[in-house]
Amino acid sequence: MKKHLKFCFQIILWLSLEQVLQDVAAVRSSTSPKTGSSVFDAELMFEFLLGGVEIDHDNNIVLLDKEMASMRMGRAFLSQINDNIPRSPSSMDQMAWHHEREEQRKAWSDVLLQLANVTVNELRGSNLFSYA
Repeated sequence: MKKHLKFCFQIILWLSLEQVLQDVAAVRSSTSPKTGSSVFDAELMFEFLLGGVEIDHDNNIVLLDKEMASMRMGRAFLSQINDNIPRSPSSMDQMAWHHEREEQRKAWSDVLLQLANVTVNELRGSNLFSYA
């Protein structure tokens, strides 16, 4: 069971790594004048994971390195992981379904926008929206 949880956690981390990095970077950029340091953020994420993570009895992810966990960035990382990553197979399925549904809505939205643009162009001779 522990191997299964470890494997699931690795998959979850892999799927959410990009979003977590963006969220942690947003916290960092609001407290630091430096922006656009995704390499630093990736290295920091690697340090968090290298220090070790564990799922506690309340199903929360904890950093094994207490010093890292006490840092502002460590707390932001844990907050994003514990608040935004599903831990059960049913919640993972629900999240995947929701994500797929959002992609379908965006695709239809783009099609309808293009249709509206072509219609307005035919009626007025100019586009409603510019794609440039």
